[in-house]
Amino acid sequence: MRGRLRKVVKEALKKLGIVKPPRILIAHTKNLRNGDYYTNIAHKIPNSNPNELAEKIVQEVKRSEVNGVMSISPAAGFINFYLSPSELASSIRKANKEGGGDKKNKWGTSTKLRNKKIMVEFTDPNPFKEFHIGHLMSNAIGESISRLLQSSGADVKRANYQGDVGLHVAKAIYAYKTHPPTVDNEIVKWGLAYKIGNDLYENNEEAKKEIDKINKQVYEHDKEISDIYNAGRKVSLDYFETIYKKLGMEEREHFGEKRHFDYYFFESASWEIGKALVQQYTPAVFEESEGALVFHGEKFDASLHTRVFITSKGLPAYEAKELGLLKSKIDKWGWNFDKSITITGNEQEEYLRVVLAAAKQIEELRDAANKTKHIVHGMMRFADGKMSSRTGNVVTALGLLQELIEVAKERAKESRSENPDKLALHVALAAFKYQILKQASGKDIIFDRERALSLEGDSGPYLQYAHARANAIVEKAKEQNVAAKVDSEAATDELTRMLHRFPEIVEYATSLYEPHLLTSYLLEVASRFNSWYAQVQILGTPEVAHKVAVVDAVRRTLKNGLWVLGIPAPERM
Repeated sequence: MRGRLRKVVKEALKKLGIVKPPRILIAHTKNLRNGDYYTNIAHKIPNSNPNELAEKIVQEVKRSEVNGVMSISPAAGFINFYLSPSELASSIRKANKEGGGDKKNKWGTSTKLRNKKIMVEFTDPNPFKEFHIGHLMSNAIGESISRLLQSSGADVKRANYQGDVGLHVAKAIYAYKTHPPTVDNEIVKWGLAYKIGNDLYENNEEAKKEIDKINKQVYEHDKEISDIYNAGRKVSLDYFETIYKKLGMEEREHFGEKRHFDYYFFESASWEIGKALVQQYTPAVFEESEGALVFHGEKFDASLHTRVFITSKGLPAYEAKELGLLKSKIDKWGWNFDKSITITGNEQEEYLRVVLAAAKQIEELRDAANKTKHIVHGMMRFADGKMSSRTGNVVTALGLLQELIEVAKERAKESRSENPDKLALHVALAAFKYQILKQASGKDIIFDRERALSLEGDSGPYLQYAHARANAIVEKAKEQNVAAKVDSEAATDELTRMLHRFPEIVEYATSLYEPHLLTSYLLEVASRFNSWYAQVQILGTPEVAHKVAVVDAVRRTLKNGLWVLGIPAPERM
C-alpha cells in the first residue's frame, strides 16, 4: 500500500510540473481519525504554499482510482488517506490464512531481506563469572533483532563471543586452588571463587603476583593449569546453555551438538589472531608507546581517542582480541555475511568505535568493519532503587527470573492453564523481556517488578492475557460450530485498521533494528481489542462470523508479534 500511494502522489506531482520531488514519505497516522496513512510532501516542496499544493495534489490523485483507498483529504498541508473496507478485510483474511505463531508462518513477514546473510552477536557472557543482568538484556535484544531480521527473509546466524582468557579467569583459578569455596554446586563454586580471587587481587600483594603469573600461563596454554582451566570453562559453558534454554532460545545443530547459537567465538582463539594483526600493521596503523602498541584514533577521526591494543607486557588488550574476532567472523567457517551486528552495553560504544576505525585501516578487515553495526543498550535499575534480592545478594539474571517466577506461580494457581509451572515461567519471561524491549536503543531501563507482572496496562503479561482472551473466544466459537468468515463490506473500526498495519510495523522495526516499535504496536492492538471486546457482543449476533474472523486476526497478530519479541504466547491464562 505504501508503494501504491507513493506512486500516485509522484504522478500527481509530475502533472503539476514537479518532476524531481524530494523523497515522498508515506507513513501511518498517529491518530486514526486522520486516516490510515499520510504524506507531508507538500511541506517539502521549496517555494510553495503547503496548503494550496496539498489541495492540488489531492485533486490530481482523485482523478486516478487508487485501489484500496476509500477517500483522500488535505489537512494543514498534509494529505490523509483512508483505506476502504475491502482493503482492510483483505488484511483480516490474510491474517486468518497465513497466521501461525511460529517461525514458519507468513503473517507479518516479508521478503525484503531475502538472500541477505546477517550475523548477530549477542549475550557474550564470560566463563568463570556470573551471568548478570547485562547479559540478560543483551540476550533479549539480540534474540528479538534476530527474529525481526528472519521475519524479513534474512538468513540469520546467531553468534556468541565469550571471554575465556583474561585476568578474571586467573582470579577464579587462583582462588579455586587456594581458597576453594565450600559448596557442592560447581557453577556456584566457580562464581564464588572469582569473587574471592578478585578481592585477593586487590588486597593481597602476594596473591596478586600469583594471579598475574596464572594469567600469563592461561595465555601460554600452560599444562600446569590446563586441567583446572578446562574443567571450569566447561562447567560455565554448559551452564550458560541451560540459561539460554530457559530464556526460550531455540536449539540448533552446532558441530553435532544441540546448542543455542550457530557460532561460538572465544577470546582464547581471537587473541593470537588479533595480536598478529597488530604486530603486522605496526607502524603502518599502530604505534609503539612506552612499550605498548597503540592506535591513535584521533589521527583518523577527531571524535576518536587513543587506545592500547597490546600492553607493555606483550599481552593483547580487549581491542586486539576484537580484531581477531572480526577476522574469525570473516573466514573461520567461510560464511560470508552481508552485515554483522554486535549488541553490547552502552559503556562499550566509544571503545568499539575506535576498534572499528582501526579495523578499517587493515586491508583484510576493512570490508567486514564497514559491514559491522554496533547496537547498544542502557543499564537496568530497579524502581525501588535496590540492586539486591530479598536475601540481600546482588540480583543476578537467574535470580531476577526466579523472583518473577515465584510471584507468577501464585497467580498461575487460579489460571485455566493445564501446566501452571510452565505458565509461570512464560509469564516471567514476558515480564522482563517486555520491559527490556519496550525501550529504544541505548536508553536505561527502570525495572518495576509489580508493573512488569501486571495483567493491566503496559506489560508483557498484559499482551499474553489479551492473546489468551482472543484464543478463548475462537475456541468457544468452534465449540458452537461458528466458522470465521470475513465480510468485505463490514463496517470498519479502529481495531481492524490497526491490524492492517502489522506487516508494515514489523518491516519498519526491522529496518531500524528497534523492537520497541513492535512492542508499542502490540500494546495498542491489545488495548483496542480489550476495549472492543468490552463494547461489542460477538457470539450470538448476525455478524458473528466476521467478528470471529477479526478476533482470530487479533490472536494471530499478537501471537506472531510476541514470537518476534521472544515472548511465549500461552493459549490459556
